[in-house]
Amino acid sequence: MAIEISNFYLTFSTTADTDAIDITRHVSEKVSETGISEGHVLLFIPGSTAALTTIEYESGVIEDLKEAFERLVPKGISYRHDARWGDGNGYSHVRAALSGPSLAIPIIDGEMQLGTWQQIILLDFDNRPRKRRVAGQVTGRNNR
Repeated sequence: MAIEISNFYLTFSTTADTDAIDITRHVSEKVSETGISEGHVLLFIPGSTAALTTIEYESGVIEDLKEAFERLVPKGISYRHDARWGDGNGYSHVRAALSGPSLAIPIIDGEMQLGTWQQIILLDFDNRPRKRRVAGQVTGRNNR
């Protein structure tokens, strides 16, 4: 069987200031549409103030994550980026760089291999509302 590649895009509106959006269902639907049963899905978010991760999407842990980012990369301090560009989102760039722009998830028997309490999360750290576009690529064998 030949290897197939299927590309897709997902778009999400964000508000500002560390939005965390569960995109698992959207990605799962796109994976199912491809019919690829063995392979992987690669997700990437263009831009330097957003990231992708996995975590249990539960209000307590999401707030814990936001608080951890605030402790590690606080908003209220001076950033050289802000001094240069004046947009006040220097912290957003640093948070996104620490989190990373991509994920790769194995697909086995047509299902993404996520843990029971593991969801795919889009993190938008920017200080203004945005339209975020996630690029996805499903690669593998189609056993249909």
